[in-house]
Amino acid sequence: MRANDSATAPAPIAVTTPRTPAAAVPDAAAPATPAAPAAPAARGNLAARGALLAALGVAAFSLTFPATALALEGMGPWTVVMLRSVLAAAVAGGALAVCRVRLPERRHWAGIAVVAGGVVLGFPLLTTLALQTSTTSHAAVVVGLLPLTTAACSAVRTGARPSRTFWIAALVGATVVIGFAVQQSGGTPSRGDLYLFAALLVCAAGYTEGGRLARHMPGWQVIGWALVLSLPVTAVGAVVALSTEPLHLTAHAIGGLLWLAIGSQFLGMVVWYRGMATIGISKASQLQLAQPLLTLVWSVLLLGERLPPAAPATALAVLACIAVTQRTRS
Repeated sequence: MRANDSATAPAPIAVTTPRTPAAAVPDAAAPATPAAPAAPAARGNLAARGALLAALGVAAFSLTFPATALALEGMGPWTVVMLRSVLAAAVAGGALAVCRVRLPERRHWAGIAVVAGGVVLGFPLLTTLALQTSTTSHAAVVVGLLPLTTAACSAVRTGARPSRTFWIAALVGATVVIGFAVQQSGGTPSRGDLYLFAALLVCAAGYTEGGRLARHMPGWQVIGWALVLSLPVTAVGAVVALSTEPLHLTAHAIGGLLWLAIGSQFLGMVVWYRGMATIGISKASQLQLAQPLLTLVWSVLLLGERLPPAAPATALAVLACIAVTQRTRS
């Protein structure tokens, strides 16, 4: 019996010895070939998701000028700008508190300050002042320059180097837009145009910094902290504006203000920054060339504006430029 026991004792060894190579087969025999096609597919899905998020941001932004025009029906420009930022900061601050988000690292605060100055304060204020003398359709086409200024700002700030074809198409679009603005203003830029051109510069800086920061933290936290950082200025500004500017609340004015605060200032920025972080600042910025066309549609549907004959043609020419920029390698 002992002999039989001892004879059977090595059986586990005999069984386990083949198991070692068998267990190693998946690691050794798993070829890299099946994984290779998966990588480009994953990158393609990621790029498509990023483009979709950026496009949703553009759709939200396309309603900004019509919503501003509606809000101006019942309140002054400073009231609109300060109240929209205060309301957006309340939503963003609440989300940050509920999710118990920790403060950003010290090295990120300078970039957050640029976002706050560009997209929370500078762009809304300058465009709101411009809309007191410009129509939404005119302002929308002028803001068609924003993709070019954002791409240029990104090249300076992040070292991105789009191709020569990219720059040619972007410059053609910019030339068309400037020609339209000058023609509509009778040969010389109006005061509204000067406000709009200044808005382009500060917004491009805010977009670039926000897209860069969104690689280190979620996009909603980027705009959330920028809104919170601006709150001491916007809260005091709202109090002063409400005490000095007339206020006539209507359904149009309230609806416009709520969209500006929640849609344009917060949710639109959330998906926009996430899209920029995913597909790159220069690539995402060119999707915004479609924004003038969308805003022209909204200005007709919501405000009953009559489009100047050159506006649709200009917007279509700019849209053709986006097709070229999206087909070039960044």
